[in-house]
Formats: sequence, C-alpha cells, structure tokens
Amino acid sequence: MRLAAQMIFLATALSLTGCASRAVGVLVPSGTASDATKVDLLVATTRAPSADPGVLFGGERADHVTAAEIVVSIPPEKNRKVGQVQWPKKLPADPEHDFSTVSVKPLADFADARYWLKERMPKSRRVLVFVHGFNNRYEDAVYRYAQIVHDSKTDVAPVIFTWPSRASVFDYNYDKESTNYSRDALERLLRNAADDPSVGEITVMAHSMGSWLTIEALRQMAIRDGRVKPKIKDVILASPDLDVDVFKTQWLAMGPDKPKFTIFVSRDDRALALSRRISGNVDRVGQIDPSQEPYRSALERSGITVIDLTAVKSGDKLNHGKFAESPEVVRLLGDRLIEGQTVTDSNIGFGDRLGAVALGTAQTVGSAASLAVSAPILIFDPNTRQNYKGQIDRLNTSAGNTLTTAVGE
Repeated sequence: MRLAAQMIFLATALSLTGCASRAVGVLVPSGTASDATKVDLLVATTRAPSADPGVLFGGERADHVTAAEIVVSIPPEKNRKVGQVQWPKKLPADPEHDFSTVSVKPLADFADARYWLKERMPKSRRVLVFVHGFNNRYEDAVYRYAQIVHDSKTDVAPVIFTWPSRASVFDYNYDKESTNYSRDALERLLRNAADDPSVGEITVMAHSMGSWLTIEALRQMAIRDGRVKPKIKDVILASPDLDVDVFKTQWLAMGPDKPKFTIFVSRDDRALALSRRISGNVDRVGQIDPSQEPYRSALERSGITVIDLTAVKSGDKLNHGKFAESPEVVRLLGDRLIEGQTVTDSNIGFGDRLGAVALGTAQTVGSAASLAVSAPILIFDPNTRQNYKGQIDRLNTSAGNTLTTAVGE
C-alpha cells in the first residue's frame, strides 16, 4: 500500500511540474520572434514515428534509428527565467513568451547527420550528446535540451539521443527495458561521432534512467574496442538512476582508460527514493551521501568527481531535475564541465574548498549561507575566489567569521 501511495504521489508531482496547462503537439513549426534565440539540434531516436505531426515520435520502439534537425526558439531574456522551459498553453505558440518550434527537417541517412555536424561545428570542435531520463516524451526531451544548451551558453554542437519512453510513471519497467533496447544504437551514434574527423572532443551528459543507457553503451564500446573512444573525454551523470553495485561492475568493465566522470547527486531526490524502493532497496548512485563510507573512499580511488546538490532549491517538486532547473548549476555546466575543465583542482588544498564534503572528489553546492549558490565556481577555482573576496569578507562579518577556515583566508 505504501509503495502504491508513493507511485500516486510521484504521478501527481510529475503532472504538476511537467504537463499542467500545457499544449500537446508543440513540434508543429510556429516561427520565432525577432529578439528570440534559436537553438539548432541534431536529434537521433529509436522511437517509432507518430501519425501526429506535432508529436513526431511516440513512446513505442522502432527497429532503426531516425534522425532530424530541429530548431527551437527560446523567448527573449526579458520574458523568461533561466532553468525553465516555458511551454505554450495553446497553439500556435507565442515566441515572445513561449518556447516554439521553428523548423523540423528529417535527415535521410548518416551522411546527412555528418554534414549537419560539419556545418554546425563550433571552433571548440566539441560535441555535447544528451541522453534524457525516465518519463519523457520526445518533445519533452527536445525542449529541455534546447533550454540546457541555451542557458549554459556552452560552445558545442548539440546532439540529443532520445529513446522510447511511454512518459508514464506507471511504465517504469517498460522505460528501463527501452534503455536496454537502445544501447546498441547509442553506442553506434557515439562511435560514428568519434570517428568523424570534424569532431575534436565529445562530452556525454545523461539524466536519470538515461545514465543507465549511457553507461551500458560506453561499457559495450570498451569491451569491443578495449577502451572507450579517446575523443569521448567527459561524462556527466545528473541524478543517475543506477544501482550502486551494478555501476561498480560497469565502471570496472570500462577498463583503465576511461573518460573523466562527474556525477550530480541529491539526497532529497524523491524520484530516486521511489526507484530505490522498487529496485530491491539498493542505493541509487544519484542519491548517495558522498561524504560517508564506503562511497567517500571509493570515489577518491576512482577519481570520480561528485557534486552534491542537496542544498540547492529549484522548482522541481521531486528534486530530480536540479541540474537543469537551477540557474547556478546550469551555468556551472557551461562554464566548466561541458568544456572539459576539471572541477576538483589537485592544486587546491582541502581548506580552499568552500563546502567540500569529501577530500579530492565530492563537492557540495548550496552550503555556507548560500554563497556557493550565488557563485558556484567559487567552490572549485581559487582564481575566481579572489574575485569574490569582498563578498566573502561581507559574509564572514555577518556570519561571525564562521567561513574563515573554509575559504582559507
């Protein structure tokens, strides 16, 4: 009975945070505004097509990968909040205030996708591949990724891989099997991108159940080739819905030459709490306390960076989407992580890390009277720390100098 009640709560919370008063079928092109921003995405999917042109792809499985170029319009900065997808309440969308679809162009084959990559490749020659999580429609994944790309202001060619989710909290097992169904396709996509001479580096970012799909694809690649492709430099897992024991075996199977891993966790993640309940009460990676054993020592040995977002607040009632909804965390993604910069600098001592919770690997955002939230890079970068010396001094004074030791002043 308790599990059923939790499922009902989760379904209610998801409806309140995701689909309330929102139009369906937003992928029918409705234009843009003169002062809006356009985000050009390459979208690959293992979903079966939908007969509805505003939906494009549903939650059932296809026997092949389909790709498209989708351009999304983001409202002007004066009309929106960083971290939010502003869904139209009716169609056509109002591009001055709503996210809207500018164009949808199907791509016939891989050659078309390679041409898209070549034409959209920035000077950084970096590709960011995003893999969405559980309970996502096709349009959910596309609009959320457009928001992340826009708000992080990162210099990448954005690619999204979207797998068959029925977008129902009661279809957890179907969605999980759909990730297994899609892992070969994601591996091929990553392999093709890594083999493209126009691509310099690849960062893979996955959310929730998409982390399982991502790790499985990388594990398969390592088993086939002896290592993950060298161009895949960084992997970012946000609220990963991964069994900690299984993740350990996947990690070891990838061999010694792995990408750099960064994991966002939050101990108040309600979606992962339910996942833990229905998965044998084994800890989920996205909900661990990185300051406690056995995780602290294991993370230090592995070199995995963990960023604890428990203290960060967002509009997500489930606390499952903080990586995308918190303006500070999204900016952290763009300023450091997606660009391949390390968060844990080996030249900084423990006393230099404001809010550090585990020496060398795990960092907490949102502690120390919210100083970390207003300036998250301060946690990791001593050069940036100097720029905020005045703010630190003021905070020290108001807090009775309680932060003096923490910031190493």
